[in-house]
Amino acid sequence: MVQLPLTLDSGGREPLYQQLYDALVAQIRSGAVPAGTRLPGKRSLAQQLGVAVNTVDTAYQMLAAEGYLDSRQRSGFFVLEVADTVPAGAAAEAISPLPEPPRWRFDLSTGGVDTALFPFRTWGRIQKELLYAAPELLRHGNRQGDRNLREAIADYLAAYRGVVCSPEQIVVGAGTEYLLGLAAGLLRGRTAAVEEPGYGRLRTILENNGVTCRGVAIDESGLSVSALEESGASLCCVTPSHHFPTAVTMPATRRSQLLRWAAAGAGRYIVEDDYDAEFRFDMRPLPSLQGMAGQRGPVIYLCTFSKSLAPSIRIACMVLPPELLERYRQRYGSYSNTVSRFEQQTLCRFLAEGHFTRHLSRMRSVYKGRMERLAAALETALPGVVLRGRHTGLHLLLTLPDGPGEGEMVRRAAAEGVGLQGLSAYYAEGAASCPDNTVIVGYASLPDRDIPPLAEALGRAWGPNS
Repeated sequence: MVQLPLTLDSGGREPLYQQLYDALVAQIRSGAVPAGTRLPGKRSLAQQLGVAVNTVDTAYQMLAAEGYLDSRQRSGFFVLEVADTVPAGAAAEAISPLPEPPRWRFDLSTGGVDTALFPFRTWGRIQKELLYAAPELLRHGNRQGDRNLREAIADYLAAYRGVVCSPEQIVVGAGTEYLLGLAAGLLRGRTAAVEEPGYGRLRTILENNGVTCRGVAIDESGLSVSALEESGASLCCVTPSHHFPTAVTMPATRRSQLLRWAAAGAGRYIVEDDYDAEFRFDMRPLPSLQGMAGQRGPVIYLCTFSKSLAPSIRIACMVLPPELLERYRQRYGSYSNTVSRFEQQTLCRFLAEGHFTRHLSRMRSVYKGRMERLAAALETALPGVVLRGRHTGLHLLLTLPDGPGEGEMVRRAAAEGVGLQGLSAYYAEGAASCPDNTVIVGYASLPDRDIPPLAEALGRAWGPNS
């Protein structure tokens, strides 16, 4: 029997039995108390430590239940072999924490929204009613998403985006990134053409799921179809309603060319991310590629409700062509849905009762006014500035024709407490073709009161006397 060098803190935050348990686990795992050792009797150790016998008994029973000790009738407790024993004296390797995002006086990143616009009262009322009136939502639902939500989404997409699909073709999931990962899994081993510049995370998701990516340049009409042909890709990923980050909208003629490319080769598909389609300020957006292709067309359609509601409400949808839907059900049909049924049913009622369209109308009005005020303030503070992307989306592309260079612009803005990114950050392969002196100005989460001081700060950072 071994004598254990243990001390317990009677005034500590943890119970004495937990302290004893932790101390013994540490000694067993480090090898300080080797396998086969008989531990002191409960009364003996209790007397040594000045604690109750029950304290020692509780710690011993916990260790026995977890496989650290063997309790032998009339013989006591013996230490068992622990497979992952750490050598005595081995130091635990430090794990670095995730870096905290920088805090800016003015944050012009593109991922934010104005949380003050969230429909707190209506959303909260619906959720509260469901919580008390629909206890069945605590059980598992349909793996593709609740049927009535998929029906409401199909109706909405048909009315406002020209999408032609049945509710059976819709998969509801926790964000477009998750759904894109599922789609990529269905197309593993292919080569995908991705927009250059473009959304870098899209490339990461595809490559993580076995899809090779090749950047294809965009022009004033969007992704170049001739360059797409040369890429040898059988999969094409586009944001035709509002290209990120250049804000180009793909015209109908280019969309038709893209669909002809897909039809010309067996097994070709287009992934359409309908990014920011709901935030068009000058006219009704063009119909979706999926709608132009038809219900059985080669388009995988993605859209999210996170931008129009809140980023933390992770509800997005994917519309699959029938042949990919069958493949999806074979591969992922046993996966549980990743969105809470309470959130699903809240969105279902929010759509069906007309709240969503009214909410979008209000958001468009607020964001359009904010964009116009920001543009006017920037043009006053920075004579000669060129702003693109006013017609749609929630960011502007800002170019200073005689600026000090993109990197210097970003550095000087940061010195004034302004966080933004240069356009070159969105090029994976062809940054040499990136326009000079161009940065991205996201304004969704920018309070109106901050527009004048922001413009003044950028005027100081980039003005002729800076």
